[in-house]
Amino acid sequence: MNLSKIIGIVLIVVSLGIGYLGLNKVQENSSEVNLLGIKIEASDESGKQEGYMYIGFAVLLFAGGIYTVNKSK
Repeated sequence: MNLSKIIGIVLIVVSLGIGYLGLNKVQENSSEVNLLGIKIEASDESGKQEGYMYIGFAVLLFAGGIYTVNKSK
């Protein structure tokens, strides 16, 4: 197995982990309560923005991993 292929696989695995953390961070920072038919929403915009940054970084890592694996063929 080629070293660049191993690096590509590691990038893909790390990107999946970071993407999972980002999705959890976005979900944790937004919530809603339904009280007597009235929907009350609360969210922490800075926390959601950080989660979206994690997801964006994960997409970049995933693309880099796919490129590295395909390049090594």
